[in-house]
Amino acid sequence: MIRYDLVCDREHHFEGWFRDSAAFEAQCAAGQLSCPECASTAVRKSLMAPSIGGGPKAEARRAAAMRAKIEAMRTHVEENFDYVGEDFTDEARKIHAGGSDERGIYGEASAREVKGLLDDGIPVMPLPGRRKSDA
Repeated sequence: MIRYDLVCDREHHFEGWFRDSAAFEAQCAAGQLSCPECASTAVRKSLMAPSIGGGPKAEARRAAAMRAKIEAMRTHVEENFDYVGEDFTDEARKIHAGGSDERGIYGEASAREVKGLLDDGIPVMPLPGRRKSDA
């Protein structure tokens, strides 16, 4: 797929995705392209900077860096927060209500329990990455 920045004869800018440049040319010649703002079919390619992503190796490096950041976040939580296990939902509610000391916790909760906490205004989020026992 190729993405083009496009412009109509009224200078409205938009983008279009095409199988290749021949597909763009064919659709343009057939009047099948139109401006989403004014419906003009007088459409042409606009000047655009090339997209230089670095290819598959660069993508693999970015993915590896993201995994490392996720693991670092998980390690930080495991080293600095209290693990409360299956009591996570109850403990989060106690902390929120002021019945327990304010502190960072992590533990186990079902999707339904997490939704209940969020619905009650208690900020929680899933801990990304694998538990050390799962690694």
